[in-house]
Amino acid sequence: MTATLPPERIAVIVGVGEVVDRPKDVAEGLEPLALLEQAIRRAENDAGAKLIQGLGSLDVVNFLSWRYRDPEQALAQRLGVKPAHCYYGPVGGESPIRFLHEAALRIARGECEVAVVCGAEAQSTATKAERGGVALPWTPFAHDVEEPKRGAAFQKPLAVKLGVFRPVSVYPFYEVASSAKWGQTPRQALAESGELWSRFSAVAAYNPNAWLKRHFAPEEITTPSPDNRAIAWPYTKLMVANPMVNMGAALILTSLAKARTAGIADNRMIYPLGGASAEDPRDYLTRDQFAESHPQNAVLQAAMNLVGGTGAAFDVIELYSCFPCVPKMARRTLGLGADVEPTVTGGLTFFGAPLNTYMTHAACAMVRRLRGGGGARRGLLYGQGGFVTKHHALVISREPPSSLSQDVSAQAEADRQRAAAPAFVGEAAGPGKVESFTALFDRNGEVEHGVVMLRTEQDTRTLARVPAHHQATLARLMDQDRSPVGTLGAITMAADGVPEWRVN
Repeated sequence: MTATLPPERIAVIVGVGEVVDRPKDVAEGLEPLALLEQAIRRAENDAGAKLIQGLGSLDVVNFLSWRYRDPEQALAQRLGVKPAHCYYGPVGGESPIRFLHEAALRIARGECEVAVVCGAEAQSTATKAERGGVALPWTPFAHDVEEPKRGAAFQKPLAVKLGVFRPVSVYPFYEVASSAKWGQTPRQALAESGELWSRFSAVAAYNPNAWLKRHFAPEEITTPSPDNRAIAWPYTKLMVANPMVNMGAALILTSLAKARTAGIADNRMIYPLGGASAEDPRDYLTRDQFAESHPQNAVLQAAMNLVGGTGAAFDVIELYSCFPCVPKMARRTLGLGADVEPTVTGGLTFFGAPLNTYMTHAACAMVRRLRGGGGARRGLLYGQGGFVTKHHALVISREPPSSLSQDVSAQAEADRQRAAAPAFVGEAAGPGKVESFTALFDRNGEVEHGVVMLRTEQDTRTLARVPAHHQATLARLMDQDRSPVGTLGAITMAADGVPEWRVN
């Protein structure tokens, strides 16, 4: 592909930096701002040119392990710069990819010459300090700054009451519904998850920045044990994101003209080619179904359209991996087989899940892979946030783009695919058919209760509890050889005002 844009309007990624903090003493742990600064300094060293002094755009991924007042301004002050665009983002695992894309577009519009995208978390240190009563010598915690709205703030009261308002208890609804659509038994779906997650762990095992460097066998991942307890059906601890890490990452982008003036070699430059974003309603119970994600499909299709319409055109990919259903759905949309290599990083379970900023690390890993030469010339970065809510895909390449479209929204296409959602009711009685299901487990691996998503006789949607002592109903729902989707039962209202469901 031959570039037709002037070099001043072609964005290139020229520097990547990561830092992993494993303090021997909790009190010596680095705070997020320190991790951010270190990662940016490392990215500048990686670029081999003094670029930060000309910083015109700074995007900081939202962090949750420590609360600051205006962290983006505090970081800029640490760096000794005053960028015209200085932004601290909202919660969302897709945000690093969105920020990268937007930074490239900013350069393409001539609004800046140098941009940084960065993120960091110190959840491991923060949690250990709190549990141990250790006062951390960090920037004082900003108690008067409002905590970002998450999870429960956007969900129905009944979802909150039943405990299905956190990622770990909502993603199973997609897991169960999608596998049923694909004609899999739960056993087959679990086997696919184990094989896929084992591939993630194999990459993490050789990533020097990974938190958990070990290759796990599929059955180790899917089989509950004292070290791998069941969390929410059908997920075990080794199938969910691990936020207890201390990590920072940063990428530096500049214009091709600036990079050449700075003496950066062509083989160090990686070009954003374009991408797309789309989202679903934040209240997951107002969606039409859970067997697929229309926004995910739309952004991945848009990314494929940039490279000839096929997922096989990507030499390397990073599929967001908070829970198995996400990359399993994505690889099907991309038309890739079960033997897909889904990551260059290691995944949110094994590499680690620094909350919103995993994809910052993934972008660093992708840049390194593409720089490495060989057959890898073009990569796909797919990030996702919320409860399969927000999606952003970005294609990056060793070759420059002929253009960079400023239109990044795939929302219209996602909305075209969406059917009318059933009305949600908090009270119901009579027949109820299972739309999806999960069960929540305590720390001893015992079922606390099951939660079924149901369609009523009036084709409304509700949630219902399955008490732990309803063993026959739970046995049917967790039957490994028969999907629970479509199972009929009866809804009754319990004394506490919560619907309950029992299999017929």
